[in-house]
Amino acid sequence: MLRVVSLTLVILAAGMSRAAADPQADDLAICRDRQADAQARATACENLLKADKVSGKDKAIALSARGNTQLNKRDYDQAIETLSIALDLDPDYVIALNLRGLAYERKGQDDLAMADYNLALQKRPAYGVPYNNRGVIYARRGAMQSAIDDFTQSIKYTPKFLLAWTNRARARTLLKDFDGAIADFAEAEKIDPSAPQIASNRCITYGMMGKFDRAFADCNGLIERQPKNVYAINNRADVSMMKGDLDAALKDYNTAIQINPNNIRAHSGRGQIYERRKDLAQARADYRAAAYSLTNFDDTEVARARAIAQERLAALTQPAPAGATGRRVALAIGNGAYRNVHALPNPPRDSKLIASVLRDVGFQTVISVSDLTRDKFFDALKAFAEEAEKADWAVVYYAGHGFEIGGVNYLVPVDAKLAADKDAETQAVALEQVIAAVGAARKMRLVVLDACRDNPFAPAMQRTLSLKLVDKGFSNIEPGAGFMVVYAAKHGETAMDGDGSANSPFATALAREIKQPRVEIRKLFDIIRDDVWAATKHEQQPFTYGSPPGREDFYFVAGK
Repeated sequence: MLRVVSLTLVILAAGMSRAAADPQADDLAICRDRQADAQARATACENLLKADKVSGKDKAIALSARGNTQLNKRDYDQAIETLSIALDLDPDYVIALNLRGLAYERKGQDDLAMADYNLALQKRPAYGVPYNNRGVIYARRGAMQSAIDDFTQSIKYTPKFLLAWTNRARARTLLKDFDGAIADFAEAEKIDPSAPQIASNRCITYGMMGKFDRAFADCNGLIERQPKNVYAINNRADVSMMKGDLDAALKDYNTAIQINPNNIRAHSGRGQIYERRKDLAQARADYRAAAYSLTNFDDTEVARARAIAQERLAALTQPAPAGATGRRVALAIGNGAYRNVHALPNPPRDSKLIASVLRDVGFQTVISVSDLTRDKFFDALKAFAEEAEKADWAVVYYAGHGFEIGGVNYLVPVDAKLAADKDAETQAVALEQVIAAVGAARKMRLVVLDACRDNPFAPAMQRTLSLKLVDKGFSNIEPGAGFMVVYAAKHGETAMDGDGSANSPFATALAREIKQPRVEIRKLFDIIRDDVWAATKHEQQPFTYGSPPGREDFYFVAGK
């Protein structure tokens, strides 16, 4: 025994000496070890790439770790680029194929994702994770039996993969194989009895079985532990709907919306309650809040809720009355008196300028507001959406802080604290909620954002593993047909706020050009782009996304 210990000490000492002499050897060992601590492994792989000391398959491994980090930060384009380089180095590296498939899936490119999952499984048929990921796409498409088949294969090859068990349970629930679903949840509990997705999803299964006491026991227990778990609150609301207790469901949907005003499922569910109660105006408002998407990817439940909202909104939307006279309405918001970061002097002044110009060119209703808190911001959008329902044009102009976090564009109320990037979901206003407010207009739906400024919260903001934080600017978007979204600065860039006494360059150009007669709106914003580009000496370039209906011209001032 003593000889073994002595030999071990000698080996350890020699190993430590080699590691001290060549720290990259230690990095390489950690980078190769998929069981290593995730952060330590990511750091080791990154060290190797920065030192440019790896090649071939080892470089493919390091690049895959980098791609995984980018994927977790929702930087999907960069992840795809990184993982593609890894696959050029090692085409048989199925882990990189699976990760690239996930990145494609999160971008909404399911066909490309499926191709990567299929190729990974062709190269390694016993690789359990791509089966699960492919099954998720099948489930989102409604092909539940195919989803179950893939989840079963994932379980076969990776029996301790909890997500595969809970995903199969959810799919079985939708096919009303309740016994199979409950059995799957039981197996998941053996892996991790505290996993929140077990109780939260089993709540729905018991609800669909009519076993409401058990359903509420699951949801209530989880919500007691996690009072702000909006997913569980929505599930409990859905079970109350199944039971026919609309009051309880409404209370939970209201709670979910209070926690996260941008929540799609809660708005869609609440809209269904208001529709049942014949409050059609409120139903349409909730359906609009759920229906307009700027994201390419939704979780299964969110996609289903959004589809319901879109269908019901179309059914409840009245056609334009005969002889409509072209009513135009606008909402101008200027947020400058921020309480937790530096104030902006110009936004209230800019928004009042634009409001005045819109009145001058004949808008029948122009609502001008400044320095909105979160609740006041949503109140203003709701009130304006009611005006937009009666209009042919609906225009929102916003000046203030705004930026992208986790792939979602947010406008920032004056009371936002944003101590962590994830707080944006609950404290800020998602751009799609602004688009929803103009969505009821019959013809022209326009959102103008003079808000691409540096993120003042960034220096102190806690960054989570699951969210990408952008320090400046908005991300590019793809609004639906019939919408225009105009940024004062191109995505990822910042807009100038003026010198504190004059209006911003964008607001100045917008106010001037709107008054010009017979300039069609598409050309108008091209002219504004050129004016701002010149006025800022090529430091700021406005950008337009989407377009109005193509068979009609639109003018702020029609002229003679």
